[in-house]
This record gives sequence, structure tokens and C-alpha cells, in this order.
Amino acid sequence: MLSVFNNQVIVNKKYKDTLFRKLFHQKKELLELYNALNDSNYTKEEDLEIVTLESCIYISVRNDLAFILDFRLHLYEHQSTPSPNMPLRDLFYVAQEYKVLVDERSLFSDRAIKIPPPRFVVFYNGIEKLPEHQLLKLSDLYMPIEAEPMLELQVLVLNVNKGYNEWLKEKCKTLHEYMQYVDCVRYYRNKMKLPLENAVERAVDECIREGILANFLSKDRAGAVMFSVNEHNEEEEWRKFREAEREYGIEIGREEERGLLLQNLMKNQNMSEEEARKVLGII
Repeated sequence: MLSVFNNQVIVNKKYKDTLFRKLFHQKKELLELYNALNDSNYTKEEDLEIVTLESCIYISVRNDLAFILDFRLHLYEHQSTPSPNMPLRDLFYVAQEYKVLVDERSLFSDRAIKIPPPRFVVFYNGIEKLPEHQLLKLSDLYMPIEAEPMLELQVLVLNVNKGYNEWLKEKCKTLHEYMQYVDCVRYYRNKMKLPLENAVERAVDECIREGILANFLSKDRAGAVMFSVNEHNEEEEWRKFREAEREYGIEIGREEERGLLLQNLMKNQNMSEEEARKVLGII
């Protein structure tokens, strides 16, 4: 849950699971997603070690899924709102991961500490238009720009909405059905104008009836509904926050413009500040 007060982001400290995170937190489904993305055929669940940091409850550093497979550290994130700051968020998170994986006391050893190289992927299914795939770089956030940045981090963002990266959803049945379910919720929420909880309930009923995520949704219906509501609430809160942020930016721009006009009138028209404020209608 997010809110804005005096241009500060207030984050609910209680982390709430989403349906995506709960669905792919199971090793079987996570292996399926990994194999589809990497054109591999891992079948042994014991080959995969989930290392998601459950204690990272702040939005700025939390990650949906982290696991080690094929001697690499994979960080998967689901997003319904695009953010150019994902490389910075992942930098904070992977630093926490390495702190857990590595004994800090050994950092001063004369022996090189071997760590699994990270790979960062975001699965995007928001309503804002994004390309089929894009590569976000930490260096894109640098100011000033570095020709050869000494620290780089790249995040692959894959749009999994209908009509995008269909090859991936064809290979990963769970991801395909998850997106069918999301589209169903959106239909009842946006087209039929049902309250969120009612839209989720209707979508769950329909998907179970149609065999879409049927086992998962039937096994813990109440939990699935709760996770879905959390997921869509988080999406809505981020949207509200960004709208408030945009409005704040517009207001700041207006104040800066009024300040420049005030200075010009005082300088070029020899007006007092009080006279200039009356002309501009500034109280």
C-alpha cells in the first residue's frame, strides 16, 4: 500500500503476496517458466534452490522470486506498472542476496570469493503500452553519463500481454493461463464495472469452469482471491502514486514559471514584489 504525503512515499511495511508470486513460488511452475525462457529441459526440482528474501518487505528492495539454478542467481519480477528504475531496485536487492550467500567475515580473505552471476528478468502485464521486450540498464540512470561505466546491471523486461511474446506463453502453460486469468479479471473489472472483489470472484469461477489454473484456484480459493486482490490493489496504488507524482510535478512547474514571471516584472517593469504579485494574481 502506497500513499503520498508532502511528496514522500509512505509504504505499508506488511508485505502482501500476489498471485504471480504465489503461483511461481512452487518449484514445478518455476522450473517450467525457467525452461521456457532459456530453452532448457530441467526436470529435477532439487536442482533449483529458492532464495527469495522474505524479510525484504520494502517496495524499493523486495523481489518476487529469487532462485539459484545452473550455478546462476536468477531474479524474476512481475510488474503491472513500468518503471525505468528497475536496475537500481535490483541492485539493492541483489546486494542483499549476496550478503546472505556470502559470509561477510570472509570478504577480507586473500582468496577470491566465487559468487553466482545474476540474471534479472521482469514479466510485465500492465495496461500501459510497452514493446515486446526491452533492456533496462543501470548506466541509463547515471548523471553525468559515463562512456564506460564501471558498474553496470541489465534487466530484461518481457511484455507478456496478449499478442506479445506468445512463444514464451506457448512453452509455459502456467504463464499462459495466468495471463488468461488476469485478462478475465480485467474484463469483469473494467468492462463489466464490477467491484474488484466481485470481479475476482467471477474470474475465479469462470477460470475453474474453463480449466484455467483450475487446480491452483480450486485448492485454495480464498487464498487465490486474496492474492489477486492484493495484486490488483498494488497495481492501483502504484497508479495513484504516479498520478499524484505527475500532478505534483506539474504544480512545481507552475510555481517555477510564476517565479520567473515575478522576477521579470520586478526587474524589467521596476515593480515592487507586491505590485508584481497583484498583476500575476499571486496571493
